[in-house]
Amino acid sequence: MNTESRMNPDTSRAPVSQKPQVVNARADENAVGAQVRVSIDGQEIKVPLGTTILDAAKRLGVHIPTLCHHADLCSAGLCRVCVVEVEGQRALQASCAYPITSPLTIKTHTRKVRNARRHIVDLMLSEHVGECYTCSRSNNCELQSLAKEMGVVNFRFGQRTERRHQTDTSSHSVVRNMDKCVLCRRCVRTCIDLQEVGVLEACHRGSETTIETFRDKPLGEVVCINCGQCINRCPTGALRANDPTEEIWRHIDNPGKHVVIQTAPAPRAAIGECFGCAPGTPMTFEMNSALRLCGFDKVFDTNFTADLTILEEGTELLLRLHRALVQGDREAALPQFTSCSPGWVKYLEHFYPDYIPNLSSAKSPQQMFGAVIKTYYAQLHELDPKDIVTVALMPCSAKKFECNRPEMVDSGFKDVDYGLTTRELAQMFKEAGIDLPNLPHSDFDDPFGSATGSGVIFGATGGVMEAALRTVIEVVCGVQVENLFDHADIIPVRGFDGIRYVELPIREVGPVIPMFKHLVGDWDWLKGATLKVAVAHGTANAKKVMDDIKAGGRFSECHFIEFMGCPGGCIGGGGQPIPTSPEIRAARAKAIYGEDRSYKIRKSHENPAVLELYEKFLKEGPCGHLSHKLLHTHYTARGAFMA
Repeated sequence: MNTESRMNPDTSRAPVSQKPQVVNARADENAVGAQVRVSIDGQEIKVPLGTTILDAAKRLGVHIPTLCHHADLCSAGLCRVCVVEVEGQRALQASCAYPITSPLTIKTHTRKVRNARRHIVDLMLSEHVGECYTCSRSNNCELQSLAKEMGVVNFRFGQRTERRHQTDTSSHSVVRNMDKCVLCRRCVRTCIDLQEVGVLEACHRGSETTIETFRDKPLGEVVCINCGQCINRCPTGALRANDPTEEIWRHIDNPGKHVVIQTAPAPRAAIGECFGCAPGTPMTFEMNSALRLCGFDKVFDTNFTADLTILEEGTELLLRLHRALVQGDREAALPQFTSCSPGWVKYLEHFYPDYIPNLSSAKSPQQMFGAVIKTYYAQLHELDPKDIVTVALMPCSAKKFECNRPEMVDSGFKDVDYGLTTRELAQMFKEAGIDLPNLPHSDFDDPFGSATGSGVIFGATGGVMEAALRTVIEVVCGVQVENLFDHADIIPVRGFDGIRYVELPIREVGPVIPMFKHLVGDWDWLKGATLKVAVAHGTANAKKVMDDIKAGGRFSECHFIEFMGCPGGCIGGGGQPIPTSPEIRAARAKAIYGEDRSYKIRKSHENPAVLELYEKFLKEGPCGHLSHKLLHTHYTARGAFMA
C-alpha cells in the first residue's frame, strides 16, 4: 500500500485526546466447555472438558512430578515421569497429556506409579554424565531434584562416565553439552513452537535418538537467533549461556583497567529470585552496592541510553514520515521496526531479509552506551579508551552475540566488551560472598546517573512503544501526555497478548521544540493524521506480523512496530533466572511498572543527563552527524535512514 493511503490526513477523525482504538489479538476468554467430574486420590473436583489430569491435580493441590512438561510449551507426554493410574485402564497414563473427557478416578502415588517413576529416573541417570559439582545447573537441576524426590541413592542401571559428544562452544550466546541431555525435547518445542525458528530437532530413533541442529552443524553456523529461550526451559545443564565471568574478574583485578558496568532494567526485577526472593522483588539499588563490592569502578544505568534510544529512534521515525508525507518518497521504509532486541534483529536477517531497511538504524541501548563510554566518558575523565572495559548486565543471551558483531566498533574500539546475564551476575555475587537482598541502597554513578521511567519500562513488552509514544505525543502535539493518559500510563500497548495494535488520531499539533528545529519547520503535515502502531513479543508472534505485512494486511499500514525476540520482552529474556513461567514474567513486569511510577521524570526527552549529552557532545542533536556515527548502524539499503 502506498504511503499516502497509509497515513492519510483526515480531519473527521477523533482528536488524539480521545480514547485510541485498540485491537487485541486473542481468543474469547469467556468460552467454557462442559464440566466433568474427576476424583484424584479421593478428592473430587469438576473441571472443564479437555482439562489434563495434571492441571486438575494442580487445582486440588496434588503434586505430580514432571520433567518434559513446561507451562510455556505444548503437552508432549515424552518423559513419562508424570504417570498416574486411571481406574479401569491397564497401562499407566502420562498426566500432562491425558485430557479428561469423561468422569475418571485417578491415583497418583500407588506402588505401581512410584516404581514406574523411579525406574524412569534411574534410566535417565544411567545415560546422563553427572559432573554435578561443576555443572551450571547444580542445585537448580530438575533431574537432580527428581532423583532426590524419588529417593535415588544408587545407580541401579549403572552410570555413564565417558563422554560421547564434544561441547559446542561455537556460539557467542549458547553452549551445548549433549552429554547432559535427557531428551525431554523442551528445547525442540521451544525453538519450533514457542519461537518458530526451528534450529533444533530430535533425530534418529530409539536409543540412538539425539537432539541436533541442521546436519548436526555447530550452533554458531546455523540460523540460531541466540535468544536463549531453549536455555530457560532446559531442565538440566545441557544448555547454558556462554559465560565470560572469569575474564571479567581478571579485568577487575587488573589495576590498569577501568571496568564499568551498565545494568538493564529487567535483571533488577529478577535477580532476587537467585537469592530466594519472590519473583518481581526489585533489587535495583542493592545491586548497585553489590557491583561496587565486586570491584567495578563505575555503575551506570542502561536506562540512560534507553532514553537516548527514544530520541534517536523517534527522530528517525519522524524523518521517515516527513520523507513519505512531505517529500512524497514512496520508497521510505515504513513501518519502521524497533532494533533494540538482537534476537529479533537476527530473526529478521535470517527469515525476512527484504525488510532489513525497515529496521531502525538506531543501535540498542546497550551498544549506544558502549560507544558513549569509550568516547564522551573517556574524554570527560581523561581515560584511554583501550584501558576501559565495558560490561553490560542484560536479561538476554543474544546481547552476547550483539556486542561481538563486527560492526559494533564505532567508538574506534569494541563498544561493549562483555555481555553478562542475570544468572551469571548472581553467581558472581555468590562467589564474592555477597548477600544481595540485605545490602544497603546506593545510586548510579554520574554523569549518567539520571534516568526516567520511560527507560525502565523498556524491560517489558510494549515498553519501548510506550516510551516512544510519551515523547512523540508531547513533541508533536504540544500537550502533556498525562492529559491524555492517566499518570502517563499508556495502557493500550501494555500486556501479554501476543500482538497489540493501537491507533492514535492526531487532531492538533504544537510548535517544534528547539531540539528538532534543525530537522523540520513545523508539524502541520501531521495534523489530522492517525498514527498506527503495533507491539509483538516472541518471534512466533513476529512471524505472524511479518507474514501479514508481506500479504499487505493491517500491519502493513502501521508506521511503527515494536518487536521483542523473547516472550514477555526482556523480563522473559534468555539470561533471566530459571524457572520462568507466565506468572513469573507477570510478577517481573509488575516490578518494572512499579519502578516507573517511582521516578519524578518519566519521559525520555526530559532526561537532564541526555539533554546535557546533546548540549556538550552530540551538538547537532538527534540523528545529527556525530550521533549517527556513534549511535546508529550504517547500512545503505534503499529506504534506510542515512543522516
